[in-house]
Amino acid sequence: MASSVRRGGRGATAVLGLKSVLELCPLAVALCLMVLPVSAKREHLKVVTDANWEEILAGEWMIEFFAPWCPACQQLQPVWNEFAEWGEDLGVNIAKVDVTEQPGLSGRFIITALPTIYHCKDGVFRRYQGARTKDDFMSFIDEKKWQSIEPISSWFGPSSLLMNMMSALFKLSMFIRQCHNYLTEQVGIPVWGSYVIFALATLFSGLVLGLVLVFIADFVFPSRRFSSSAYYQKKHAVEKARRLQQLEEEQEADGEEEEEDEDEYGGREEEWQRGGAAEDAVRRRVVGGGEEEEDT
Repeated sequence: MASSVRRGGRGATAVLGLKSVLELCPLAVALCLMVLPVSAKREHLKVVTDANWEEILAGEWMIEFFAPWCPACQQLQPVWNEFAEWGEDLGVNIAKVDVTEQPGLSGRFIITALPTIYHCKDGVFRRYQGARTKDDFMSFIDEKKWQSIEPISSWFGPSSLLMNMMSALFKLSMFIRQCHNYLTEQVGIPVWGSYVIFALATLFSGLVLGLVLVFIADFVFPSRRFSSSAYYQKKHAVEKARRLQQLEEEQEADGEEEEEDEDEYGGREEEWQRGGAAEDAVRRRVVGGGEEEEDT
């Protein structure tokens, strides 16, 4: 009889345990249903960084550039998240870029206002400047209103050489700012001391760059002392020919001067001879006239 009582107690315990499990199942299912949409929402909104930004060059994208401290960006964020849920139905990828974390992309797209929204279709970028509601975003994609917007020139496209340089410049500026904050906040160097350090670093880097350019110039256009022996031989032959030509010209000039002197001397001699002959004739006439007078 005691064994039957024990069996009855165990059965009652098992029934109570089964009831408790069945009561917890709906709660667990509800929790799963609540968690799944959240994870789906996070997957719908993609994050673009300097490492994966080239993915937006293929397909259709809507990209928001924002900053966490921007009030307008904070107001737009819920609407953008709702719009991202419809991205798969519209066939468009919805993404966002945090300019404080990705300064290279900020320079690549020349972000001067926040939030800034770009539409990209197969590598062709257009800036969205319409209303910022979910319905406006959806109609912009569904009705293809982006076709009426003039695309950005290829010179200013994010993959152009100019924008690559701008991206590197923005990254450098962010790196300098981080170094400045580290020196002033972590190391304890005064602000003016940090400026002096950066000034000296700029001067030193300029000197190094100048030396590199000089080496490149010497390599491309070698100086005379590093020229080959053939160059010296050719140069010597050219100088020798030039000297010989100069000597010949000088000799010709001297010969012409001598001829001119001879001609001038000969002309003067003829004039002297003519003058002497005239004087002799005059003398003769005078003498002849005197003799005639004596005869008379």
